[in-house]
Amino acid sequence: MADVTEAAPQSGGETEQKPVQVKWYRSVFYNATILGLCSFAAPGLWGAMNSLGAGGSQSPYLVNTGNALTFCLMIISCWLTSSIVKYIGITGALFVGTIGYAPYSAGLYLNNRYGVEWLVIVGAAFCGISAGIFWAAETAIAIAYPEPRNRGRMVAYWLTWTRIGQILGGAINLGLNADRNQAGKVSYTVYIVFIALQSSGTLVALLLNRPSKVQRRDGTPVQLIIYDNPWQEIKTTTKTFLTKKFLLIVLWIGQGVYSEAVFFTYNALWFSVRARALGSFLSGIVAVICGNLLGLWLDQHQISLRTRSRRAFAVIMTLQGAWWLWLTINVTEYRRTQPVFDWTDPGFGRAFGVFVLLVSGFQLNYNFSYFIIGQISSSPQETIRLAALLRGTESAWQAVSYGLNAVPVIAAVGGPYINFGLWGASLLPAWLVIKDFGADGDKSDLESHAEIQGEDLRKDESSN
Repeated sequence: MADVTEAAPQSGGETEQKPVQVKWYRSVFYNATILGLCSFAAPGLWGAMNSLGAGGSQSPYLVNTGNALTFCLMIISCWLTSSIVKYIGITGALFVGTIGYAPYSAGLYLNNRYGVEWLVIVGAAFCGISAGIFWAAETAIAIAYPEPRNRGRMVAYWLTWTRIGQILGGAINLGLNADRNQAGKVSYTVYIVFIALQSSGTLVALLLNRPSKVQRRDGTPVQLIIYDNPWQEIKTTTKTFLTKKFLLIVLWIGQGVYSEAVFFTYNALWFSVRARALGSFLSGIVAVICGNLLGLWLDQHQISLRTRSRRAFAVIMTLQGAWWLWLTINVTEYRRTQPVFDWTDPGFGRAFGVFVLLVSGFQLNYNFSYFIIGQISSSPQETIRLAALLRGTESAWQAVSYGLNAVPVIAAVGGPYINFGLWGASLLPAWLVIKDFGADGDKSDLESHAEIQGEDLRKDESSN
């Protein structure tokens, strides 16, 4: 058991901390682990398959078309998630959100083994309907459940599980395909393992605590409830999207997630089967390290919020720019020379290294996006809406990316060019949001969150 403190009122408006016991199965860490296991089984293994390039198939175009459909449907399901949460709760939303991933893998399995194409599209549709709910729900949980002081580390810990899915999948793929030093598709046995693991994630989701049952170390309650009726909630969510702060980060969100289809397609086009499996494995490990280092930095509360946010933004965007320049040079050459790199070939390091780094950059952008949402949210209800909007906007960009990368000429060279341009266009609008973090008297995010919670409690008391 871990000791925590509970605030009790004192004379003069001060508080006294009383020690209470946190049950391990109600703790933030327990819930972050359950969320992580769900992310491992669902989007983690989805990412493991796609990190092989084209879901493990030889040609990326059919799978990219299916993924474009997935993300188109996710835009709608993300947008509706806050209304769904009102009726089935956040745990129910997480459960429903895990259901569609196994049919997606089944479609890839039949296509890989028997050449069946229709289930790739049908499975992608099932995945899109449920995954949008999953993405929005998991983001709201990851932001709202931890104490503000530990949010960066808990988000990094949760996202580590997503990458563990990719690492495990990459290890399985590498073991089954280690002797395949030519282009082609991976062994269909991989998909059977993935389908079984993804099906188990649906049951794990039921182990998540409801917000009212979570016990934080600082004794404060978790507030993650939707009060409005569905139509009102949809309208409010739309208004939240149109706020200045969110609109300013739309391009920044795009440059971060558009890249997924780009580097997965790059992996499929220019590498042997076993090199693709190695990329899936190693890129996951590097991404975990980078994501956790960022989480540790964002939780350094002895350093001002202003400094933490600005430095993190500067480092992430500088590295992204360097990696896009590197990739742009590579694909311009490879379009002409048409190589298939194996790890024994000259030039493999130059070709392979940028793939690993871009996967790491994707992880850094992901982690930092949750930090941004946590800063611009002003209430528990708005956290759910912003989480849904973040994932819906990501889905829209990824739908465009996968759709364009289903076109051969764009897949070969156009994707990196477009993403490089998005990176440049997003710098100023995103900076206009980041520069205001901590600017109000240089308060920490911890103090700001306490003020928000105090306001919410006063509103509740006045309404009773």
